[in-house]
Amino acid sequence: MRRAARLGEGPTWDSARRRLIWVDILGKSLHGYDPADGTDRHHAFDQMIGAAVPARNGNLLLALQDGLYRYDEADRSLQLYASIEAERPRNRMNDGKCDPRGRFWAGTLNMAGEREAGSLYRVLPDGSVDRMETGVGLSNGMGWSPDGTEMYFIDTHQSTLYAYDFDLEAGTIRNRRVLLAFAENEGFPDGMTVDAEGRLWIAHWGGSRVSCRDPRTGAELDRIEVPALFVTSCAFGGQALDELYITTAMDEESGRDDPYGGSLFRIRPGVKGMAAASFGGF
Repeated sequence: MRRAARLGEGPTWDSARRRLIWVDILGKSLHGYDPADGTDRHHAFDQMIGAAVPARNGNLLLALQDGLYRYDEADRSLQLYASIEAERPRNRMNDGKCDPRGRFWAGTLNMAGEREAGSLYRVLPDGSVDRMETGVGLSNGMGWSPDGTEMYFIDTHQSTLYAYDFDLEAGTIRNRRVLLAFAENEGFPDGMTVDAEGRLWIAHWGGSRVSCRDPRTGAELDRIEVPALFVTSCAFGGQALDELYITTAMDEESGRDDPYGGSLFRIRPGVKGMAAASFGGF
């Protein structure tokens, strides 16, 4: 789908409705792409949106600029669920995903460019919010190993992908370590997803590609070249979870010719992903 967004991000496959949910952060809009008929329905908001995930009751949990909201697509009603960093108006919510037990994890970044001003949060199904990590530059891609024992988290400002030991039952993280540090000529790591075999698929902002990495060695196992400079995220979808959807952003600063920036791409890489978990609240 060509030129659909200014800053496409946060793709998540909604298995219940057989569609891809994704967002346009700068366009302040939520999108729902239906591959069956090729339609892409969108909902506009008055603030930036960093992520959207389906909830088990059929509503959506949105990470808007100033916090988390419950959204009913049928009547387009929007209700504040949890305020995040109200004391820091220059921060905003960014990428977010649900862990296998339905807890929502999302991070923040500073819109003025202040480094290490963000945090990583965990939101429980009862609506309680816990700060799990501080000193984050640009909170981005998250994922979990197939057995639920590891969590992955990207700080784009640090060009680093971290791994944590993850307690699936308690929803806690510990023992942070650098799993991958990216070189300048690779572009910056952005969003990511994990396939059914545990391999990491990472979008490269400024790198025109998605790379597949071994979570143990960091070795590059595969690479998907994308005809857009700013590749922002990726997610497995389709009925068999064998399609990789890739979001991108427009180049609005340099003036370079990037005709496919902001497009949504789909490819079959020959592997399958894992079903995305829904938020356990509401």
